[in-house]
Amino acid sequence: MKQVISICLLLLWTCGAVLAQSPKLKVFVSADMEGVAGVATGVQTSPKDREFGRFSRLMTLEVNAAIEGAYDAGATEVLVADSHGDGQNIDVELLDKRARLVRGMPRPLGMMEGIDDTYDAVVFVGYHSGRGQANAILAHTNSGKIWEVKLNGSALPEAGFNAAMAGELGVPVVFISGDQFICDEGRRLFGPIETAVVKQARGFFAGIMMHPEEAQKLIRAGVKRGVERRHELKPFKLAHPVRVEVTFKDELWAEVASYLPGIDRPSGDVVSYTARDAIEAHKIYRAISTLDPVGR
Repeated sequence: MKQVISICLLLLWTCGAVLAQSPKLKVFVSADMEGVAGVATGVQTSPKDREFGRFSRLMTLEVNAAIEGAYDAGATEVLVADSHGDGQNIDVELLDKRARLVRGMPRPLGMMEGIDDTYDAVVFVGYHSGRGQANAILAHTNSGKIWEVKLNGSALPEAGFNAAMAGELGVPVVFISGDQFICDEGRRLFGPIETAVVKQARGFFAGIMMHPEEAQKLIRAGVKRGVERRHELKPFKLAHPVRVEVTFKDELWAEVASYLPGIDRPSGDVVSYTARDAIEAHKIYRAISTLDPVGR
C-alpha cells in the first residue's frame, strides 16, 4: 500500500512539474473599429448614431475570431485592449471567456495598454490608415484634434506608433486587419506579417464589403498563421532618442501644449519634443493630445 501511495505521489509531482514548465504563449490584441468589416462611415462608429450597437457586436465578433486564432496557434493567454474612442465598445458578455479585456479611457499606453515584455505577439484588429492616405476608409490619425504625427521624421499611422511601443518591449506585430490600404501599409512597415483585407476601400466613406462571417474566418485563420510565425517576424523598433512632431488641426491646441516644459512649437499648429523611447513618447503624446484649451 505504501508503495502504491508513493508511486501516486511521484506521478502527481511529475505532472505538476511538467505543467509548471509548460511554455506560456501570450498574445496581445489591440482592437479598433473603423477597419471592421461593413464599416464605411461614422454612422457605424459613433455611439450617438443608429448603427453603433450592431457594429459594436460585429467588432466583438472580429475580436473573438482573433482570440480563436490565437488559441488555435497554441496561445495560453490573450489580453484584448478595446481601443476605439472611449474604449467602451466591445460587448463584455459576448467576448470570448478565455480573454481578459482592457476597457475605458484615458490610459497611459492608449491602444496598447497592458502590453509588456512577457507577450509573444501583437495582433491589430479593425485598424485604419493614417491621415493622408487617398481613398482609405475613415483614414485619420488618433483623435479628432490631430492632423499628423511624425516619429523620427516619418509620418506614421496609429498602427506604427502602437507597433513601436511593442517593439520597445521586443514584441512583434504578427497580424493586421482592415481595408487594403492599412494591410499594405502594415506589411511595408512591419515586414511580411499576416493580413486580412475585410473590405476594399473606394473612398473615405465608401467600400466594397464582404459578409461579416467571411471576414471573421479570414481573421481567425490569419491570426493563427501570424502567431505560429511569430519567430520569423521582427519587432518594429525606432532609433533612440525618439523625436516626435505633432500637427494639430487648430493652433490653439498647439499653443496650450507648448506651455509644458520640453515642448517646442516650431510653427503655429505644430509642437515637437524628444523622448527616450517610443513608450515615453506616447505617454507625452497622450497628455498633450487630450488637453482642453478652453479649460472645461
